[in-house]
Amino acid sequence: MITAVLGGGQLARMLALAGAPLGLRTRCLDPSPNAVAGHVSDLIVAEYDDAAALGRLADGADVCTFEFENVPVAATEWLTKHATVHPHPRALGIGQDRVQEKRLFQRLGIGVAKFEAATTLDELRHAVATVGAPCIIKTRRLGYDGRGQVRLQADDNLAHAIDAAHATLTENYHDGLIVEGMVPFDRELSVIAVRSSSGEIACYPLVENEHEGGILRRSRAPAPNLCPETQAKAAQIATTLLTELDYVGVLAIELFDVGGDLLANEMAPRVHNSGHWTIEGSVCSQFENHLRAVHGLPLGSTEMAQGGVATMINLIGQMPDRKQALSLPGVHVHDYGKSARPNRKLGHATVVGQDRAEVDALASRILN
Repeated sequence: MITAVLGGGQLARMLALAGAPLGLRTRCLDPSPNAVAGHVSDLIVAEYDDAAALGRLADGADVCTFEFENVPVAATEWLTKHATVHPHPRALGIGQDRVQEKRLFQRLGIGVAKFEAATTLDELRHAVATVGAPCIIKTRRLGYDGRGQVRLQADDNLAHAIDAAHATLTENYHDGLIVEGMVPFDRELSVIAVRSSSGEIACYPLVENEHEGGILRRSRAPAPNLCPETQAKAAQIATTLLTELDYVGVLAIELFDVGGDLLANEMAPRVHNSGHWTIEGSVCSQFENHLRAVHGLPLGSTEMAQGGVATMINLIGQMPDRKQALSLPGVHVHDYGKSARPNRKLGHATVVGQDRAEVDALASRILN
């Protein structure tokens, strides 16, 4: 069986590694000849809008999927005419547009921060006045890991700050902006859920996330001090979205915990960085479950492995000393095979064990 993947980064690489024990071959398409999925799968080097390359990607494939949400929707729509595609391009399109995404959440009764869309400078000024400061101005499309956004504080010179933000963001992004109110959250959470083609849904334990400079740095699973009601709320949000979108595969939803209430920040229609811990920390990883779902296979258990806990840390800019990290108990290092540069995710490490404090302490030793 062949899985065709649009994108050849580390997520495609981990999908390929998860598929190998199931007898699934992986074929990826990526514009870069250095795409790291090529280390472990077949790699077609071409632009995403290259029809001949898309034909080669789909040829003989049992299913086509994608590893990140910035692949062109048009490419996935083209593939639907030649192969089975999961998740559906509709989910990808919504996930690429922050305004569409927020409006979907609202329509489904899922709480969100206050927001307003804007295109022109006058509309942006009106949106900031409506939402109020502090707020974040983001591009509607593209932008990730802290890129494509500007924060405004209440004590800023707002007129000057708005003009500067508009000039900065519209120079590189041309699809409009969104202004989001700042949420006084207690912590950032994410829920990773998966839905099969038969409608079966499974959710992983809620994860607590810490970011630095807009980049995910650490994820703890299950989220500490997690009450069953909060887990149930997150599972209901995920179930609502998966059902509405007739979704097949893994979906991640980033959430704000505000005094026990959950507000949806954004969704990612793919396997997700905050779910990397599932490779060693759960019975069936998010990557294997995504493949099971899109290939029409029964879903695997989303329970914690051996009833334990896990902490995942992103390795950014440089890799730790491999020998030292691997000498620590319960530590698993994943090197993506990328060349080093500042703020680049080069790999991740997951620490698993039975004691939360010990696991977190070991993770901190790797970072230090």
